[in-house]
Amino acid sequence: MSRWRPPSPGSTAIVTREGFERLKAELDQLWHVLRPEVVKALAAAAAEGDRSENAEYTYRKKQLGEIDRRVRYLSKRIPSLKVAEGVPGDRQAVFFGACIELENVATGEVHRYRIVGPDETDAKRGWISIDSPLARAVLKKRVDDEFSAELPGGLTAFAVLAVDYDGS
Repeated sequence: MSRWRPPSPGSTAIVTREGFERLKAELDQLWHVLRPEVVKALAAAAAEGDRSENAEYTYRKKQLGEIDRRVRYLSKRIPSLKVAEGVPGDRQAVFFGACIELENVATGEVHRYRIVGPDETDAKRGWISIDSPLARAVLKKRVDDEFSAELPGGLTAFAVLAVDYDGS
C-alpha cells in the first residue's frame, strides 16, 4: 500500500503592510546580525579541537542550519507576497484585514479576531489566517449575519457582531 498523499494546498500569498515589514525586518536581523554571531561562535567552537565530542560545535551547527532554513524560506516568500493596502470599498462586509467580533450562537461566547495572512498569524492577539476554516466561512458576511464553520470541535454556528478595519 502506498503512503503517497497529495500535496497540501499552498498558503495564500497575501500580507498586511505591518506583516510585510516585520518579515523583512526578521530576514535582515537573521542575515546581518544573528547569522554572523553564530558563524563566529561556530568557528571558535571548531577551533577547540575534537568535534565529535564538542557539544558547543554541534549546537552551533544546528543553530546555523535553523537560521539558514528560515533565511531561505523568507528569501523565497517575501518576493511572492502581495501587500494588501487600504480598506475595501464595502467596509460593512468582512474581507482581508478586518477586525471582527463573533458570537458563538450555542454558548454565547464573544471572540474578537483579525483576518491576516498565513505568515502573520498570532493566536494570543486573535489574528487568524485567511486560510483558516473560520476566516473562509466569515468572508463577505455582514453584521447580524449568521454562518457555520467546520472547526476541529465540529460544526459551529456564529453570528457577526461587528466589522472594523481601523483597529488591530
